[in-house]
Amino acid sequence: MAENIHPLLKNLIPLAEGIAKTFGKNCEVSIYDISNPQRSIVAIFNGHVTGKDVGDPMPDVVLRSISEGTLGKDRINISSKSSDGKILKSSYIFIRDERDKVIGTLCINYDISEFVMFDSIIKDFCQTESKNQIEYMAETTDSNVNDVLANIVDNTLKNFGKPVNFMTKDEKVYIVKLLDSKGIFLIKGAIDYVAKVLCVSRYTIYNYLDEVRASSESF
Repeated sequence: MAENIHPLLKNLIPLAEGIAKTFGKNCEVSIYDISNPQRSIVAIFNGHVTGKDVGDPMPDVVLRSISEGTLGKDRINISSKSSDGKILKSSYIFIRDERDKVIGTLCINYDISEFVMFDSIIKDFCQTESKNQIEYMAETTDSNVNDVLANIVDNTLKNFGKPVNFMTKDEKVYIVKLLDSKGIFLIKGAIDYVAKVLCVSRYTIYNYLDEVRASSESF
């Protein structure tokens, strides 16, 4: 816990701890001080979920709300990802003082990676339709190649049905193989984007591609 905390933020620390303990190790609860963006976290519980700690900076979603002029508008049950690929269900609740000025944020990040994986398994098990499933990629009218890149990668991962943080090295190679078959790596910046999404380095993606293409050439 940080020192020199605003009294209202300090009073919320037991609540944050109680929420974290009630919902268990997958539930991270943190309190942010708006007045100190670079060292914003004043208290955090189950920080292993995102790897954050006291003294870490303000999250991007709060910084964006400041730049967009929407500071103070709560964000409840939004989808996000941790730096190591965990799928998170997140809420940001703004805290105000007696003059209705925003002074901080109560943030809840719940790791739902296991639930997402089980949901995919259950849907697959319950599937009774006998005809072949045809993968459908929605057409986009947006000419921005970055959006096309993101759509293809996101849909490929969604169809695979397993969160990145649960994937083995062979499964990541398979994802790269699928993306390569769709010509995704012809798009500028695709290597870096896929590396970020799969939580590996860009050089690892090059190695995966070499492995995939060498395997294809051997047949």
